[in-house]
Amino acid sequence: MATHQAPTLDGLQTLLATVQRNERALKRFQDMELALIGAPDFGQFLEVVLNRLRFDFDLAGVRLMLAEVDDTLRDLLDSADGSRALGGGLCIAEDAGTFEAVRGDGKLWIGTPRERHAALFGGRPPASAVVMPLARNGRWLGVLALGSRDGKRFAPDMATDFLERFGAVAAVCLENMWNRERLKRIGLTDPLTGLSNRRYFDQRLREEVVRGKRYGAPLVCLLIDIDHFKRVNDTHGHATGDRALRAASVCMRQQLRVTDTLARYGGEEFAALLVQTEEGWATTVAERVRRAVARLNVLDDAGLRVPLTISIGLAGVDPRDCGDLDDLPGRLLGAADRALYQAKRSGRDRVVVTPQAALRMTLPLEDRL
Repeated sequence: MATHQAPTLDGLQTLLATVQRNERALKRFQDMELALIGAPDFGQFLEVVLNRLRFDFDLAGVRLMLAEVDDTLRDLLDSADGSRALGGGLCIAEDAGTFEAVRGDGKLWIGTPRERHAALFGGRPPASAVVMPLARNGRWLGVLALGSRDGKRFAPDMATDFLERFGAVAAVCLENMWNRERLKRIGLTDPLTGLSNRRYFDQRLREEVVRGKRYGAPLVCLLIDIDHFKRVNDTHGHATGDRALRAASVCMRQQLRVTDTLARYGGEEFAALLVQTEEGWATTVAERVRRAVARLNVLDDAGLRVPLTISIGLAGVDPRDCGDLDDLPGRLLGAADRALYQAKRSGRDRVVVTPQAALRMTLPLEDRL
């Protein structure tokens, strides 16, 4: 008859310690999952994944490799949060083959990093690691990897329930964040030209007015109109008109700095916001934009060149000189609009500037004394 040996006190204590350790790990993973689910934007998502996860679990490093780059992701990577993350654990797969090698069979991998993980960890791989492929609805999103200095911390024989659940939650959160940013981008982007739309421009103008008041940063608004655009549509067709709008938008964007905002403001009208820019330099930029558009070689369906010119109204302001800021965005736009109207009345294909004094004169008398 078989006999069962009763567990020793040491064995019970070891078992209890293991249970308690697992409970603490589960609690940390649950807290991390809640933080990921609650991340309001790309920057906060990266903060949780790349920094908080590494700190809370005392990891040598965390790496997030994204499988692809679309326009939305490119915009996010161009942001301050994205740029910092690219040097702190975020990377993009160089090609499909590289990503396939890193993700392997698509299942969670654990142990000492292999040669195929080199693109993920770089020149200094950790002693042990967990590699979690992230997928949703049959689409590969990326790979999340946790690295440890301890070669025994992530061993092939360890339980992986917590890790698999966390990888699934991270994939859901990454997809949701991506979709939110796409929707936001659609809501603030003109679909024809890919530029920002009027809603986004007005929002940025309000933000820059407040910033300019606080830090003493002058700003300039340009309103730009393609001359005789109705004639382009009537003579060459709307398809050519659309090509002209796209070509003009690309051309104007190339003449401005990354920090400047260019938007399609409506129809054939565009608006540009030049931050930390004095009126004199802005006039030079506006003339450069005007000349660049005039040199465009836009062809119609018959191969004939479509001549394009633009008229520009310019208004600049130093928000520190303007007292109450509530109506300053509207006044600045109004001044640029009047200058644009003057440019069109005086022959088009020119830049007209509204002096800053004209804006200051609209202040209440007590603010001008």
